[in-house]
Amino acid sequence: MARMKFLCDSERCIECNACATACKNENEVPWGMVRRRVVTLNDGNPGEKSIAISCMHCTDAPCIAVCPVSTLYQTDIGIVLHDKDTCIGCGYCFYACPFGAPQYPRDTNFGSRGKMDKCTYCAGGPEETGSQAEFEKYGRNRIAEGKLPLCAEVCSTRALLAGDGDVISDIYRERADHRGYGSGAWGWTTAYHASDAT
Repeated sequence: MARMKFLCDSERCIECNACATACKNENEVPWGMVRRRVVTLNDGNPGEKSIAISCMHCTDAPCIAVCPVSTLYQTDIGIVLHDKDTCIGCGYCFYACPFGAPQYPRDTNFGSRGKMDKCTYCAGGPEETGSQAEFEKYGRNRIAEGKLPLCAEVCSTRALLAGDGDVISDIYRERADHRGYGSGAWGWTTAYHASDAT
């Protein structure tokens, strides 16, 4: 069975932030929280690289392992989701996540963080699929509609890939093998329809 993954090609990312903006708008992410962000290393210097970061839906997710109330869980296709109704705002998932994916709406003097929010791979949550309650808590469920996450669909340079982990790794491998060589470069014929390769 397919395991859904993200991969960001740092050779293609141009730091346009379209992925982060589209995610925030599509899912009506609350002010002060982000589900996806673009990080730039060596900004303004030779060797500058940018990469889009969010929950990477790890195969053996450390956030799931540390959650004391089993708020986080993994679907049969590898997407790591959370249940806002059971979240106690302890922050363990935030500290365990190497990508800083879990976000909290506030941090008060008494440590009350509120309900955790994170990237859902546009797969909703435990509420009824397509319901208003699901949208209000987790955003749009594009996976149930047979679509990929919006962040990957709006990426103009196709730096951000989403889908079956095996297919994505094949696309990236083809890009790496042919990087900069003629019209077949970058894996266009594999990642997109052959007519889009020109």
